[in-house]
Amino acid sequence: MHTDTERCVRAVQSKDARFDGWFFTAVVTTRIYCRPSCPVVPPKAENMTFYPSAAACQQAGFRACKRCRPDSSPGSPEWNQRADLVARAMRLIADGVVDREGVPGLAHRLGYSTRQVERQLLAELGAGPLALARAQRAQTARLLIETSALPMAEIAFAAGFSSIRTFNDTVREVFALAPGELRARAPKRPGAAPSSATSSGAASSGATASGAAGGVLSLRLPFRAPLNPDNLFGHLVATAVPGVEEWRDGAYRRTLSLPYGHGIVALTPYPDHIGCRLALTDLRDLTIAISRCRRMLDLDADPAAVDGQLRTDPLLAPLVDKAPGRRVPRTVDEAEFAVRAVLGQQVSTAAARTHAARLVTAHGTPVADPEGGLAHLFPGPEALAALDPESLALPRSRRTTLTTLVRELADGGLGLGVESDWDEARARLATLPGFGPWTVEVIAMRALGDPDAFLPTDLGIRRAAQELGLPHTPAALTARAAAWRPWRAYAVQYLWATDDHPINRLPA
Repeated sequence: MHTDTERCVRAVQSKDARFDGWFFTAVVTTRIYCRPSCPVVPPKAENMTFYPSAAACQQAGFRACKRCRPDSSPGSPEWNQRADLVARAMRLIADGVVDREGVPGLAHRLGYSTRQVERQLLAELGAGPLALARAQRAQTARLLIETSALPMAEIAFAAGFSSIRTFNDTVREVFALAPGELRARAPKRPGAAPSSATSSGAASSGATASGAAGGVLSLRLPFRAPLNPDNLFGHLVATAVPGVEEWRDGAYRRTLSLPYGHGIVALTPYPDHIGCRLALTDLRDLTIAISRCRRMLDLDADPAAVDGQLRTDPLLAPLVDKAPGRRVPRTVDEAEFAVRAVLGQQVSTAAARTHAARLVTAHGTPVADPEGGLAHLFPGPEALAALDPESLALPRSRRTTLTTLVRELADGGLGLGVESDWDEARARLATLPGFGPWTVEVIAMRALGDPDAFLPTDLGIRRAAQELGLPHTPAALTARAAAWRPWRAYAVQYLWATDDHPINRLPA
């Protein structure tokens, strides 16, 4: 979109928040870059230039605006609606892969050469993987500086920087402030400890990178309005696995398995943001924890584009107008969801939760939760690979389906991560015993994140279609749904919402 200058100028002049994250405005006279909705007086059109990413702005020598904080705008919806090389690379960078494995690790996961990945990202985003990861590290550092009382040296390594000097230089370059100055400008928190910055506002170089300490952080996760939380949180809570997930004090809480440790997150819906309280055993997991929570709640979606397309169908339009902004409830762990999808085949929601809870109790890693009733991490494929099929209270065919899936996931024969090609993953799933169209598509929708996944054989969808006057046989409904592409997964949410089921209600 950043190449459509006229459209970008109109969005900036109208301060249209719908375009936040789609592009960034760099002002050549001030050398500052902003989000389109920046509250300051818009610059003259001839002084604006537009970039597709914050990293491209930083690489061109612009610093982030202190008013609109463009580095913290919602992510571009492009990366969640595509499965090409650039989109998959962006999802991996958001998961911190470059920080942990470097650019060669990113390229290996994508199945391309390092040169090809860099060339594609530069062509579309104006920045390579290192610059994109650097921009993300700067944003993580800002979060920690402003929302925690951690020493600056610990923040540097928790944010993914390899040295104190790089941390100090990057913060100064991106925000035109030293780390200590950035903390001093942040709203004061009751009981906050004094800053550990040195007198110059920089971090001391006396720390090492080994093992960033854990902590509890309270963050605000932005989204593009509108967002309807009913089916989003309703679905997550209605299908919650005891010991792994719960609804407590107005928040959805769950455990997280992360690269450096584990965590517990509490997510609370508010009108203009999602409250996020993260307890992490290792703060180096902050970036990936935020990324997974945003992905689970589909916070980077573009509801204007989705609802606009679905409103073109006169039978869907009343559902959209009644409760716009529905999101697709996804997952923080693709392998976990695939296992739960198999456990939920042809049984009630309650039965699926019971089966999953038994697996968790027998094979999950115990964790401590001082604030609630969470007790385990959901077991990964490696932990489940050794389970005895005879111990499963499932039909024999379902046991075969589950054990085959677990073996494929553990051996690496099946990949469902953010780097996965959606069509290839579908094809691989379809070859496994017991995987019919419903199971494949529900995994594509909620684990892989394909916004066009569709469930024409789902009983609830067929019942809703019949009540609305839509075709209700799978073939006829699929033909009608062609007009809803590429947003059929969102149409599924609107159709499901016609039923009086707990998945459609925000818990009390």
